[in-house]
Amino acid sequence: MTGMHNTPPDTPRNVMSPFDDSYRLESSGSLGQPQAAPRRSSSGSNSNSGSFGDDHSFGKTPKMATDAAKFESVEMFEHANDLSTSNLQNEASGDDPVPTKRMRFATTRRGMSRKINMGIDRSKTVKWAHDNLKEVFRDEKNIDEAEDAARRNRASEQRRVFFNLPLPQDMLDEEGRPASAYPRNKIRTTKYTPLSFFPKNIFNQFKNFANVYFLVLIILGAFQIFGVPSPGLSAVPLIVIVILTALKDGFEDSRRTILDMEVNNTKTHILTGVDNANVPIDNVSLWRKFKKANTRVLFRFFQWIGEHFTATGKEARKQRKMRELRMKKAGRAMPRNSLESFPSFRGSADYPRTSLDFVRPSLEYDNAPGVEAAEGSTLVDPSMPVRPDCKFKKNYWKNVRVGDVIRVHNNDEIPADIILLSSSDADGGCYVETKNLDGETNLKVRQSLKCSSAIRTSRDITRTKFWIESEGPHANLYLYQGNMRWTDPATGTLNTEPMSISNMLLRGCTLRNTKWAMGVVVFTGDDTKIMLNSGVTPTKKSRISRELNLSVLFNFAFLFILCLIAGCVNGAYYKTNNVSRDFFEFGTIAGNPTTNGFVSFWVAVILYQSLVPISLYISIEIIKTAQAIFIYLDVLLYNAKLDYPCTPKSWNISDDLGQIEYIFSDKTGTLTQNVMEFKKCTINGVSYGRAYTEALAGLRKRQGIDTEEEGQREREGIRIDRSEMIDKLQAIFDNSQFDPERLTFVSKEFAFDMDGASGDTQKKCCEHFMLALALCHTVLVEKDEKDPNRLDLQAQSPDEAALVTTARDVGFALVERRKESVVLEVKGALQEFEILNILEFNSTRKRMSCIIKLPPVDEKSEPRALLICKGADTIVYSRLDPSQNDESLLEKTALHLEQYATEGLRTLCVAQREISWKEYQAWSEKYKVAAEALVDREGELDKVSELIERDLILIGGTAIEDRLQDGVPDSIALLAEAGIKLWVLTGDKIETAINIGFSCNVLNTDMELLVIKSGGEDVADIGHTPETVVMGLTTKYLKERFNMTGSEEELEQAKKDHDVPKSDFAVIIDGEALKIALTGPEMRRKFLLLCKNCKAVLCCRVSPAQKAAVVKLVKTSLDVMTLAIGDGSNDVAMIQSADIGVGIAGEEGRQAVMCSDFAIGQFRYLTRLLLVHGRWCYKRLAEMIPQFFYKNLIFTMALFWYGVHNDFDGSYLFEFTYLTFYNLAFTSVPVILLGVLDQDVSDKISLIVPELYRSGILRLDWNQTKFLWYMVDGLYQSVICYFFPYLVYRRNGIVTNNGLGLDHRFYVGVPVTGIAVIACNVYVLMGQRRWDWFTGLFIILSIAVYFGWTGIWSSSLNSYEFFKSADRVYSMPSFWAVLVIGIFFCLVPRFTFNAVQQMTAPSDVDIVKEMWADGAYDMYPADYDPTDPAQRKIARSFPRASEQYYKGDSESGVARGHGHVHGDNYGASSESVIVEEIPMDTLDKENDKRYYGDSLGPLRPSMQISRHSMGGSGAANVAGPRTSLERTRADMLAANQLDNRYSVERARVSLDLPGVTHAAALMKQRSRQD
Repeated sequence: MTGMHNTPPDTPRNVMSPFDDSYRLESSGSLGQPQAAPRRSSSGSNSNSGSFGDDHSFGKTPKMATDAAKFESVEMFEHANDLSTSNLQNEASGDDPVPTKRMRFATTRRGMSRKINMGIDRSKTVKWAHDNLKEVFRDEKNIDEAEDAARRNRASEQRRVFFNLPLPQDMLDEEGRPASAYPRNKIRTTKYTPLSFFPKNIFNQFKNFANVYFLVLIILGAFQIFGVPSPGLSAVPLIVIVILTALKDGFEDSRRTILDMEVNNTKTHILTGVDNANVPIDNVSLWRKFKKANTRVLFRFFQWIGEHFTATGKEARKQRKMRELRMKKAGRAMPRNSLESFPSFRGSADYPRTSLDFVRPSLEYDNAPGVEAAEGSTLVDPSMPVRPDCKFKKNYWKNVRVGDVIRVHNNDEIPADIILLSSSDADGGCYVETKNLDGETNLKVRQSLKCSSAIRTSRDITRTKFWIESEGPHANLYLYQGNMRWTDPATGTLNTEPMSISNMLLRGCTLRNTKWAMGVVVFTGDDTKIMLNSGVTPTKKSRISRELNLSVLFNFAFLFILCLIAGCVNGAYYKTNNVSRDFFEFGTIAGNPTTNGFVSFWVAVILYQSLVPISLYISIEIIKTAQAIFIYLDVLLYNAKLDYPCTPKSWNISDDLGQIEYIFSDKTGTLTQNVMEFKKCTINGVSYGRAYTEALAGLRKRQGIDTEEEGQREREGIRIDRSEMIDKLQAIFDNSQFDPERLTFVSKEFAFDMDGASGDTQKKCCEHFMLALALCHTVLVEKDEKDPNRLDLQAQSPDEAALVTTARDVGFALVERRKESVVLEVKGALQEFEILNILEFNSTRKRMSCIIKLPPVDEKSEPRALLICKGADTIVYSRLDPSQNDESLLEKTALHLEQYATEGLRTLCVAQREISWKEYQAWSEKYKVAAEALVDREGELDKVSELIERDLILIGGTAIEDRLQDGVPDSIALLAEAGIKLWVLTGDKIETAINIGFSCNVLNTDMELLVIKSGGEDVADIGHTPETVVMGLTTKYLKERFNMTGSEEELEQAKKDHDVPKSDFAVIIDGEALKIALTGPEMRRKFLLLCKNCKAVLCCRVSPAQKAAVVKLVKTSLDVMTLAIGDGSNDVAMIQSADIGVGIAGEEGRQAVMCSDFAIGQFRYLTRLLLVHGRWCYKRLAEMIPQFFYKNLIFTMALFWYGVHNDFDGSYLFEFTYLTFYNLAFTSVPVILLGVLDQDVSDKISLIVPELYRSGILRLDWNQTKFLWYMVDGLYQSVICYFFPYLVYRRNGIVTNNGLGLDHRFYVGVPVTGIAVIACNVYVLMGQRRWDWFTGLFIILSIAVYFGWTGIWSSSLNSYEFFKSADRVYSMPSFWAVLVIGIFFCLVPRFTFNAVQQMTAPSDVDIVKEMWADGAYDMYPADYDPTDPAQRKIARSFPRASEQYYKGDSESGVARGHGHVHGDNYGASSESVIVEEIPMDTLDKENDKRYYGDSLGPLRPSMQISRHSMGGSGAANVAGPRTSLERTRADMLAANQLDNRYSVERARVSLDLPGVTHAAALMKQRSRQD
């Protein structure tokens, strides 16, 4: 290995980063202590590497695999599936000569019987592999900063954790306490604490410049020099907005606080009695006690609120009271609910675990002292005394510390990141569910360390001494490296066992199918991987709020100009002499004209402050809060199954929902249910199964077929076939595990063939195929908790569960898995099959196999072995024996698989090979050697598997549907019509992602798939390095498909283009290529331009950081609004990077929900959230904000015009209460109701005509141009409001009937205010799209308040100069005349403009509203939702509105007609296709080589599949000329053996791509030998 360094013995200890090239570990003499005994490996081999002075020091670890996984590299994420599928079963132990062997891919455990060379330098190990790590971190210099920041990598901060040992001196401080400070396991995801809420919230609010501005004005107003009549009253608006915002922030944060309390007070079992030297004694200070008291008070307050104001809380309170009463009557006190603060909310640790009775039998253990340790050295020291005082006791998660030993029970969550020491499995294995981390419900295997697997009880663990050398915390969910170190109790030598991620249980995972697991804590709290991936929830601000700052800045500039004019004029006025002022004023307030002008400037700032209205911010907070409440209360967004409504978590960004242009979606758990259903299969050239998939429906829709009618017809046919199949299966044989309700494979023909309807040969073919599915798997069985007679299947992957479930339904039920065998119920009879080996699936092999022992034919012969292999169709076809497989049969199977793939189904092939016992034993020896390899064990095992997984005979193929969530295709189609682009970012493999792409209609058969990858034979001519290949492919696609070069000018043009891409292209890229594509500005720009011009983008095998980097690239480079949606913690980075983050609160975990802005129950709710609520919120706020500026400008500019006549001396035109009530009562409610309740069209029409959403994407409803036009209109109306009343008084000495004058400034202010109030409220009504009695009532009331307040307040003596003003002004006809005329002239320009625009250039909304008035939408029910599968789809056959309004493509807008297209061939193509009804009488049974005995059912001696193809017209002659694939296809279509309703042509691909099944490609693989 290059880059090795030998460390001299006298080299001082180096504490540099282990990722530095010059890093060295401690030498044997670094601590300067006496030598210990010679060290050896755990197997007992001596090491000559040198002596060590301290058993706790770092030593040289055994060499592991050289190809280490890299942080954020694609290799690592390819290994992620390996980790999740490794170690499914326990290694066999006992006296059986041929125990079950399993290839434990990605579980790189050293064999305990192998000697380990302790003399290998540490730099050669995988942990510190110089070459790999150097290359990784050299590459990282070019990674986008967003990806680097998201990683949060502190792996270089290595740590040592000791158990039952004192800490070495270098880990202690001067006072002898632990020097390392680890975070507590108590987590906090909230922004505030009870103590920090007030100061922190106030500080955050006054980060807003507007709040600081208003505070300064209030302070200025407190000085009499500025002439504010009531400083206290002027402070009320700011106080109100601060209090309301604080209450909103507190309410938002309270839910997080409660959830944190629940998590932190969940109970687990911690070992007590053994001192933990890794952390200091937790002495609770007075400050912490004070904080705890505050927390308790807060919690009890929340509890009191819940118990008195919520239905569930009242019920809980009632139950608690009854329980206390029962305990009191029983004479017992209630048990203490909390050790420190408050009770736990999680019941997993507080209630009897009935589920433990149903744990699989292999995980039971005997507590008797007879459990032997695994071969090799063990941690347990029998010479140490037993400590009965050490026991596992219940404690809270928040009290778990680094170095603690904890025990977790079945169905409990893991409280911290722990190293697995042992489990109830004798082999130390356990199963975890990681849905909180990655959204996947399938079980993953974790393996305990071999040296600790014998530990069973607390007494065993107390008789151990060991320490752990661990890397530091980092966010990578799929990588961990460390060493377990201990001194052998028998020989005194130092032993080491390496640890990987397969030996770690991560916080947030749930223990499944394992009675208990025991481990030592290495990471707690914020250091755990789930918390590192969660990060800090960012504070987001909506686009309108950000752009509002520009409008406010404009008003500031305008305000400055007004104040400057006022100051200059006033200063100039005080320079003049010989004016009346000299006789009435005694000097000036400021002393000289210049100072007077300066003071007048600030007086004007106070006077005209409403140009930047504080009431606007109050109104926006009220509106956004109401919008969030309406979203929460929408019953059409409520998921009844989960009892979960749409939950807004960030209330201030709801308007961004109406401007989304790009959606970035995860796949598993977001688009899909992660539930697989077996739909079809092909056996011996015969296709079985009937299904109508989403992909098929999408294909038929593109052909112009009414899929609603066809789907109903197909579903009815499936229902009938299902009933007949169930009746037939129940009549053929007894099946104790058959559940008709769960049957997904529907084929009455298969049931009849199982009864011999098509001949005995086809019957045996079907039986053998299903038996192979029932044997070749790693599925576990456990009893159903509700029905003990039923068995539930627990599988590592949902695909495998679907296969075994279907085999069970048709009579081959798995009832028990033992260590060396499986027990099946075959057609009602129990049969046991001995399993010799299981070669497990991984992403490299793309297949799995099992080897079954067959009994000898007679007493003299040897037994035989049968290998059953299932895997990807291309992989299996490449391993078929050309001489043992009929060409015609292969062609038929390939054509069936091609058809299945066209329907969006995931295809799989099943094959077998019979092996002689001698050949098997020879192979088994090679397997054992590979399984014990310490270097590249996975590669060695893979090579050995290649030796036996060849020369196969095809049995058949399967087709599985990855169930989409309800309404996903319809939702995606609606979003696309709305102009929203959907990109899929998934960590899953390419094949799976492509299948889902076709199923949900993101991809279609008309597209060309542009593949971007970093290597391969088909791209050898493009470049020699991954970087040149990715750059070459991207440049080539841009040039050839779009005639682009990827220049900056093209990017600038792309920013202005918001149309949906017109070309039928899709980009498919994997994680390794994406990493390169995100490197460097030129590469990112070209990649972005390529993706923008494609209709679909699928990024596969990407890391969480890469997801976030893609989102940020699009968001910042194209200046568009983005939304990310996911369900697991691996989606958190993406969710937080997008403008809007949506979490799916499904059954696959809710980690993403905790960090999201909105939480929904299913993907389909996103459509209504965006197209209805998002559009409404955006349009309402886009109209409300300029209306608010407009109404304040009228009132403020009237004061300015008055200043022209008084030299801007700061006197008020209006009575002071008018200044307060204008925004508080006279004009506030109508504009707020506009922002809360206005609807241009109903929710039903918003979904029927999704093109209306595009105005938000194009930002037509809110922009600075619109704002400026409203300001111009307000400026014009301010002139009318002031000068019309002024002109009335200027030429006429108006007096009342009693002779009193009306020339007081406050009296002139009454009509000015009246015109402004009425004109503003009517102006709001003109801007509303929906008029109803409610908003109309409040507009009338607001106007009435103006008249009423004037009369009431002027009747009081406290009004002083304003006394009796209403009586005088209202009695004058001139007041009413100027009021009416002024209002008319204020509104006539806007009214005229609106009327002319609607008649000459109506908007799409105008046209749609006219259509609605004409009854075009009457056939749709009020609650119509096209994404709801329970509702009947109603096709849209009316013409759409004009597209010119959107300045976009006329073909993609609402102007196009969109009616039904019924082809002439529809009647013919709608015939039911029964592909299973194929004559079986022509089979040449005499040449059939299969033999089935009686004792073991269908699995007996020869087991060779017939090489005779079953056809509709007779048997194919093997010796005859080969039939071409095209002729076979034509023959099958003619014989109705293929679906003739549609073409099976798949999407075109630019390069070789897995997951796109072509029959021709499969046939090319048929003779390839590895």
